[in-house]
Amino acid sequence: MMVDVFEKKKIPVKIVLMDSWYATQRLMALIDNLGKIYYCPLKSNRLVDDSGGVKKYQKLEELKWNELELASGKIIKIKGIPVR
Repeated sequence: MMVDVFEKKKIPVKIVLMDSWYATQRLMALIDNLGKIYYCPLKSNRLVDDSGGVKKYQKLEELKWNELELASGKIIKIKGIPVR
């Protein structure tokens, strides 16, 4: 259905907002492959990297956040999710 909205119906979508329930590897990879940006909360046990590959993956709940990141968010790599 999402691909229909993006491609067939020509609805101009750049960003996808979704709940953590939908934050599956398959769906996030699909959205990324369609060239869209997505925002969603993640479950605390997800393995992520905010170091650009310098450090090992860690649980989301173990990430350190500065004041700016707390206000604006941060870009992370989620383990198992390919990126463009």
